[in-house]
Amino acid sequence: MKTKLIFCFFLFIIILTTDLPAQQLPSGNPKDFKVKTCLHSVSYMGVWRGQPLLTVDQFLVKAKELGYQGVMLAAKRPHLSPHDYDKVARAKLKAKIDSLGLSLVGLAGYTDFTAGIDKPGIPNVEIQAAWVGELAELASDLGTKVVRVFTGYERPGIPYDKQYAEVVNGLKMAGKLAAKFGVTLVVQNHHDIALHHDAMYWLLKEVNLPNVLAGWDAWSPALEGLSSEEMRQSILKMKPFLAQTIAADYVRQPRFSYVNDLTNYSALQPVMRATQMGKGMIDYKTWFNTLKEIGYQGWVIYEMCEVLEGGGSMENMDRTAKVFLDYMKQFE
Repeated sequence: MKTKLIFCFFLFIIILTTDLPAQQLPSGNPKDFKVKTCLHSVSYMGVWRGQPLLTVDQFLVKAKELGYQGVMLAAKRPHLSPHDYDKVARAKLKAKIDSLGLSLVGLAGYTDFTAGIDKPGIPNVEIQAAWVGELAELASDLGTKVVRVFTGYERPGIPYDKQYAEVVNGLKMAGKLAAKFGVTLVVQNHHDIALHHDAMYWLLKEVNLPNVLAGWDAWSPALEGLSSEEMRQSILKMKPFLAQTIAADYVRQPRFSYVNDLTNYSALQPVMRATQMGKGMIDYKTWFNTLKEIGYQGWVIYEMCEVLEGGGSMENMDRTAKVFLDYMKQFE
């Protein structure tokens, strides 16, 4: 009987802790808001034209030298892929992060749960979810409890609700796998499915897992054409799920196509270029003041994730990264 009671007690503890998200959600008290700055390694991954590629170790030193408190690591080559980091390499990397006094805020996973939806014979959603499970184990080994994920791009010719259902199924499978390692998935408003806050709120309620929360960013609502007040309302809507935010500022460059027979131009979608924080089109003062209003508890993660004003030299990248730190001081 005693053994049975002990077993039931530990089972209860496991169930109880499983029901709790690994991330702190907004408290509702503005006094609980703290500016915690994090640099995303995608900024120095050589993705955008002319920008430098640093190794993971070089990036960690760079983040420390710039004055950031934490880092987010892109969980794919050429940075942090599970294919390249066995248990020994993971322990070595964790020791490196710890020695620099940095916090590993999370891993940036790259998912698309609607990929391959036109080929139903291939279990792509299961494959993607399994990959997220691998990232969750990697995150746990490195001492972080967060993996950022995306939803899915909308594919033409496929019913919307079929695609939406694939995203729900994928997040549920991935969330359950991540829970085995005590990891929370934060869903970033990046891909087409559930991009708007009303849709994302619905999606997360439908997924209904305590460890599947929102990584809610300002730049997507701004590009959707939302006003500052509407962006504020998006934060208030997402408050029950809001665990993370990634910041980047952009300028809009108009584009036109020449129509020869009319001797005129036809407007095209503008191209977005990255610029220094506070110098672009996004009302970050309203954004961060609203986060402060709700007692946001998460990190503020900065990324340089487009062709950057001033060029891709290391000097300009570093200067831009430092501007972000200075910009955030006004919200302390």
